[in-house]
Amino acid sequence: MAQRWSESCVAGEEGMSTAEYAVGTVAACAFAAVLYQVVTGGSVVAALGELVQTALATLA
Repeated sequence: MAQRWSESCVAGEEGMSTAEYAVGTVAACAFAAVLYQVVTGGSVVAALGELVQTALATLA
C-alpha cells in the first residue's frame, strides 16, 4: 500500500509547472546580472589585464 501511495505522489510531480519555470528564469537572470557586474568591475578587469601583460612579457 505504501508503494502504491508513493507511486501516485511521484506520478503527479512530473516536470516543472509554468510558475516554477518563471521563478527559475528570474533566478537565472539575476545570477547572470550579478556575474556580469562582478566580471566587468574595475578590479576584475585590472587583474585580467595584468595577467595578460604578464603572460605576454613571459613570451617576449
